[in-house]
Amino acid sequence: MSILCVDCGFSNPDNSKFCQGCGHALPQNAASAQTQDQSGYTQPVSTADSKVSYTIEGSDMQFVEIELEPGQSVIAEAGAMMFMEQGIQMETVFGDGSGKEGNDLMGKLFSAGKRVLTGESLFMTSFTNRAAEMQKVAYSAPYPGKIIVMKLSEYGGQIICQKDSFLCAEKGTQLEIAFQKNVGVALFGGEGFIMQRLIGMNHVFIHSGGTITKRELKPGEILRLDTGCLVAMTTNVNYNIEFSNVKTALFGGEGLALATLTGPGTVWMQSLPFSRVIGLIKATMQGKGGVKDEGSILGNIGIGDLFGGNR
Repeated sequence: MSILCVDCGFSNPDNSKFCQGCGHALPQNAASAQTQDQSGYTQPVSTADSKVSYTIEGSDMQFVEIELEPGQSVIAEAGAMMFMEQGIQMETVFGDGSGKEGNDLMGKLFSAGKRVLTGESLFMTSFTNRAAEMQKVAYSAPYPGKIIVMKLSEYGGQIICQKDSFLCAEKGTQLEIAFQKNVGVALFGGEGFIMQRLIGMNHVFIHSGGTITKRELKPGEILRLDTGCLVAMTTNVNYNIEFSNVKTALFGGEGLALATLTGPGTVWMQSLPFSRVIGLIKATMQGKGGVKDEGSILGNIGIGDLFGGNR
C-alpha cells in the first residue's frame, strides 16, 4: 500500500505523514489513501491540510522557532538558521527545493538562476526532522523588524513580496520571480524591476523593518504609500506609481513618486524600510547627518541644506 503525492507524483510508504519527494503533508485516513492495483497504478488524492507549530520570539530583534514532526521539512534562506536540535538534518539544495523544477540539471540550474535575479543566493537550506519525536529549529531575521506568518492557501495560493523579505517556509513552497510590467513601477517603485512570488498552500514566514501592518482593500479602494514601505500584496492588487508635482518633489521630502495600490486585495506595509536606515547611516558617515528632506530632489543633491536642513 502506498500514498501518491498529487504535487510531485512521488509514491510514499503507507505510514508516511509527509511526502519524501516534496515535503507536502499527505492524507492520513484510510479513506483518502489509495492502494495500488496489480497494474501498479495509484489514483492521485488531495493532500491533507499542512500544519506547523511555531513561536515567534522577541520584540524588535525577532526569531521564529518551528517544531517539526518526524519527516517534516522546512526551507530557509542560506544563513538564516539560529539553532537546531539534534534530530534535525540540514541539507543545501539548488533553487527552492520544492521538487517542481524537475530532476534534470537544466531545470535545477534554471530554478537557481531565478533566485539570483531576485538578489538571493543560488542555494537554499532544507531542514528535515529525522528523529522519531518532535524537534525544533529556529531562524532569525537579518535586521531589526518583525516576522509574520502567512498561510498561502488563504490568499489564493500565492503572494508577491519584496525580494529580500522571505525568511523560511514549509518545504514544497515555490519561490519565483515577479516582473513589473509597468515601466514606471520598475523605475520608481522602490523594489526595482523584479519582486518575489511565493507559490504554494503552506505556511511562509517573511520579515521586514520596523512594524508590519496589514490592510484589506475593498474593490476600487486606493491606498497611497511610500514606495519603500510595501512589503507584500496579493496578486489581485493593482500596483502603480503616482508622480508628485514639482513643488512637492523639490520641497516636500516625500520624493518624486508614491506607490498606489488599488483593491480588492490584501497589502502588508513596513514602518521602517531597511533602505531608509542604510541611507541615514550613509549620510552620517559622509558627514552630512540625517536631514528631514531625505526624500526630496534638493535633499538628494545637497541643496536642501541651504533651506535649513536638520543636521
